[in-house]
Amino acid sequence: MSNAEMPFEIKGIRDSLYAGLWTRLGAMFLDILFLMPIILIMNYLNSLSVDMYMYTIVPNLLFGLWYNIYLVKKYGGTPGKLVAGMKIIRLDGADIEWKEAVLRHIVLFALTIFSSVMMIYCLLKADETTYMNLGWLGQAKYLMSLSPGFFLLYSWISNIWIYSEFIVLLTNKRKRAIHDYIAGTVIVRSKYLGEIRDAMKGEE
Repeated sequence: MSNAEMPFEIKGIRDSLYAGLWTRLGAMFLDILFLMPIILIMNYLNSLSVDMYMYTIVPNLLFGLWYNIYLVKKYGGTPGKLVAGMKIIRLDGADIEWKEAVLRHIVLFALTIFSSVMMIYCLLKADETTYMNLGWLGQAKYLMSLSPGFFLLYSWISNIWIYSEFIVLLTNKRKRAIHDYIAGTVIVRSKYLGEIRDAMKGEE
């Protein structure tokens, strides 16, 4: 869109132009609410049998790509972000394209693939009778017990990634997380998008 830099602030606007930690956490909470029916359905299907759990893995992966990449590219954010008044844009002020949408999600998708492979391994080792005699929480604990090392490694990697995201987000003026740096994006408050783009045009 332009070669101008994203402004840190705009005269006359006291509010932050960028979505900070609490706004993002609120958007994440909204996304969880929106996804709750899908989560409950998948948990129910997974509890029916080991084979059924296996069958849901690929649909879950595809749904995650649709939610976190397709919707982000098409609308500039997940439903939670949009409802929270946020918009993901490129550093030049333009709407994001497929490249940015994919790069924003690439690390989480890699973690999801890792956890899916780990789960397939555990499901292949699981005893159907033992699995079916447990409640849904017991089923989850049983599967985790079949490969504790994998789950511990996944937990460590996930926690390092999440905390690193928070630390980076809190220590830069445009409130960008690591995945924003990877993709060359920034999350702005939607109501200030016009003013931001106007300010950038004025710097050209």
